[in-house]
Amino acid sequence: MKYLADVKLLMTGIGAPGAPGIIKSLRRIKERKIIIIGVDSNLEGAIGTGLVDKSYSIPQADNLNFIHEVIAIAKKEGVKVILPLVTKELFVFSKAKSDFDKIGITVIVSNYEKLNIINNKYSLMVHCKNIGIPIPEIKLVNSLEEFRDACNILGYPRNTICFKPPISNGLRGFRIINDTEDKMNNLINEKPNNVYIGYDEFINIAKDSSFFPQLLVMEYLPGKEYSVDTLCDGKRCIQVIPRTRDKIKMGISFVGTTVKDSRIMEFSSKIVESLKLFGNVGFQFREDEKGIPKIIESNPRVQGTIVLCTASGYNMVYNAVKIALGEEPINYIVNWNVKMIRYWDELYFVDGRAFRF
Repeated sequence: MKYLADVKLLMTGIGAPGAPGIIKSLRRIKERKIIIIGVDSNLEGAIGTGLVDKSYSIPQADNLNFIHEVIAIAKKEGVKVILPLVTKELFVFSKAKSDFDKIGITVIVSNYEKLNIINNKYSLMVHCKNIGIPIPEIKLVNSLEEFRDACNILGYPRNTICFKPPISNGLRGFRIINDTEDKMNNLINEKPNNVYIGYDEFINIAKDSSFFPQLLVMEYLPGKEYSVDTLCDGKRCIQVIPRTRDKIKMGISFVGTTVKDSRIMEFSSKIVESLKLFGNVGFQFREDEKGIPKIIESNPRVQGTIVLCTASGYNMVYNAVKIALGEEPINYIVNWNVKMIRYWDELYFVDGRAFRF
């Protein structure tokens, strides 16, 4: 095997739940060494500090000094590629991409206008509908009156419906409207992250609030849920790997399996190529009652459970780095039907040094 020159990579959000798996993927490379410079706005609580080669604290993305400080660290360390893990940072990086290009650093991020489309669930679904990809029935509402009208149009209470903000992360703001749930059972026997809410309960909350948030009201899809990892170079979709989301906690996949679903692979490729996305981009689909997968949202960045792709033989993270370096991606062979079960693990710190036992 030809050994390539070492590369310094700056990874943001090293405190994110998926950061260890992404770091693990980069540590498995045999053709070169990836030296990982990790940064986070809450470095003291970031588990990735014990897994990267060097770490720095940075401000949050809305701070005016964010780009200035990232550039300063990147220059100091001789970084060639930046891999953002935090969604809010993507827009700031995308606007400043030319500034990084001028100093020989490639940021793995898509075009700013395209980010705005795929990060907004409503605009994503409108785009997908226009290019022939199945979407759930949806209504965008801005008031309590519009919310009531949307519920009627979508057939509530005959049909189960749900809602969520068009821009949100994880399960934040997501609720399923259901008035048949046993509220006492939920209160006593369920953990306090139950996603069900009664219709009248929501109406009363909205009436008492000083504002009404923009919400996407949509048909509830009862079938199997999928997450999809894609690799793209700004023109082509190079690889698509769907995986089932069999068990989810706090919006994070804890059990999943890679599946070769041609429908989902075709839909994902179509979205990527229609928008000319770049790097690692994630999508989520869910099947309706007839088993038809419909798009529900996108993660316009590398997803935390992309490590399952690595375990299945295809290192999507490293191939995104190779594309950023102007190199041809490796033609890995995907092993399908690989199941992942995620479990809790601990990392301990003494005087800034990490260890396990």
